[in-house]
Amino acid sequence: RFGASLPVAQLIDASVIAVWLSAALVMVFGTIALTRSPRVGPKDAAFGALTVAFPNTGFMGVPMLAALLGPAAAGPVITTVLIDLLVTSSLAIALAQMGDRGQLGPGASALRSIRGALSNPLPWSIGAGMVSSATGLHTIGPADTIVRMLADSATPVALFTIGTVLWRAGQQVHTRTPIELYLPLALIKLLVHPLLVLVLGWTAIRLFGAPLSTFSLTVLVLAAALPSANTVSLLAERYGADNGRVTRAVVLSTALAFVTFSLLAWLADFLPR
Repeated sequence: RFGASLPVAQLIDASVIAVWLSAALVMVFGTIALTRSPRVGPKDAAFGALTVAFPNTGFMGVPMLAALLGPAAAGPVITTVLIDLLVTSSLAIALAQMGDRGQLGPGASALRSIRGALSNPLPWSIGAGMVSSATGLHTIGPADTIVRMLADSATPVALFTIGTVLWRAGQQVHTRTPIELYLPLALIKLLVHPLLVLVLGWTAIRLFGAPLSTFSLTVLVLAAALPSANTVSLLAERYGADNGRVTRAVVLSTALAFVTFSLLAWLADFLPR
């Protein structure tokens, strides 16, 4: 449903894509390098990296930033959503699958990573929607009603899943996650990610003359300052990662964002549009 409503031709902004994608790659590989330890295996490190690189732009960012900055903010935000769904999440899943279940040879690792990326349902679903948008072929009648009902259920199902995971983690001693394993993820998401996007965007403008407007850069920085997407919790559950760690990072980043995002949005109000 989301992909079918996208104005595909309006989302091809090379500067926005380059800045956001570069930041996502740095966040994923940098977080894996920083958090990998005897207590955090390759799969958990990969999903921790996705937690800090994938903001809650789909459920929170699009309506919030459009309300804060005007309808023009929807274009850059939707572009970031596409990159995170099609590239960032697929990359993290591929890395998680590559390091799963012991040491594998190069061929088996490559096959596992490709399989992990292709088994991610998010890119396939949004890609099908984009084909619908580009061709003008849409679901009608009962099929369209079913798609809309399932789409409307995404947010409450995700929230219910997060609550269930937290309850389960609290009931089972061996799933309790020390705060030092998820607090850094929340702080990296809320502080490092927007700062990195700001630095990359400013560098692209100053050093390379990228046609990136101050408005678009402001939108990207605020999008990066959003808390972690609850979609990551669903993916961690699906692929058997330490979902207690991921879910706690998502919830903590959401709580802290009431302060950090509000402050950054207030500062952004002084920038030229």
